[in-house]
Amino acid sequence: MSDVSDWWRTAIIDMEPGRIAIRGHEIQDLIGQVSFPQMIWLMLRGDLPTEGQARLLEAALVSAVDHGPQAPSIAAGRMAVTCGLPLNGALASAVNMLDDVHGGAGEQAVELYTRIDAAGLAALPDVVAAWRAERGKYVPGFGHRFHNPVDPRAPALMDEVAKAAEAGICDGRFAAIGQAVEAHLGALRGGAVPMNIDGATAVIYAELGFAPPLARGLFLLSRSVGILAHAWEQMGQGGRNKGPTPPQYRWTYTGG
Repeated sequence: MSDVSDWWRTAIIDMEPGRIAIRGHEIQDLIGQVSFPQMIWLMLRGDLPTEGQARLLEAALVSAVDHGPQAPSIAAGRMAVTCGLPLNGALASAVNMLDDVHGGAGEQAVELYTRIDAAGLAALPDVVAAWRAERGKYVPGFGHRFHNPVDPRAPALMDEVAKAAEAGICDGRFAAIGQAVEAHLGALRGGAVPMNIDGATAVIYAELGFAPPLARGLFLLSRSVGILAHAWEQMGQGGRNKGPTPPQYRWTYTGG
């Protein structure tokens, strides 16, 4: 045992002068042969996905790239460059906004679906009730404050899952769980509580076998594309020290 060679241990990459191997694949054999979603899968899972698996993963990644300058993460990226930060600083500032509230719903939805899967569909009402008792009334992945009545991304993603299940790429059981949660919440409210993008991407990540924390990590990869695009656009537009609202708008002072 060497105190140097054993300082880090990894099954991801093997490298020496003139050679790079990723998960046992020589890098020159991957370049030009695998897509970026396939490479993400290889890095995280250790094997290459089938074409259908890669296509379903790509659908989830494409769906979440951007949600406009009103999204806190996107706004942070744009504000950062007006304060003089370069693109890497803008990306870092924005990604750090993506935590439990703004960015964590996909991970939480995979966790909820996994609990229901373990307990069985018949136990769904009890699992949802226990979730709310533990985490609060908000059920991640359902309803949307802006896209009302329907988040346009969710039906498109669920259509992709249905096609994948029909082709045998996934078994569809998490899609059934997501749809059952949607129906249950609607019945409790007495009106529709449609699945949103977080609920739909969570179905995909669960169907593909990704652990809940990786659902958030994959969302970060996706949203980083939008952050980069907005930060670059803002650099071209210019502006200095732009805050969250135009300067003529004032906050509400509540002091004495």
